[in-house]
Amino acid sequence: MKKLMIALFCGAVSLSATAGGNIANGEALVKKRTCASCHGADFNKPTNEIYPRLAGQHAEYLKHALIAYKRGDGPNGRNNPIMATNVADLSNQDMADIAAYLHSLPSDLVLKR
Repeated sequence: MKKLMIALFCGAVSLSATAGGNIANGEALVKKRTCASCHGADFNKPTNEIYPRLAGQHAEYLKHALIAYKRGDGPNGRNNPIMATNVADLSNQDMADIAAYLHSLPSDLVLKR
């Protein structure tokens, strides 16, 4: 029983890591772009309070947000010219990789009290 639980746990971890994107590629993509100029060098301390903290956010939420910025104004989209420019050339895999990287960062966010 113990071996089965360990095998199931290891399988879940590897599936989760694969489904979440490539952290190393996400880091490289973020460093090529101007993300830190608004969201802060560590993605915990934005340069202005109107910008969200990204470090530690749920990867699926981040990926969904990036896709919404790429869709732009309209149904299920987000209208922000700066973000639209930054995501215009990203593939779905690029967005998953960025989301995985940002999710992996240490965070000051309080997720549960």
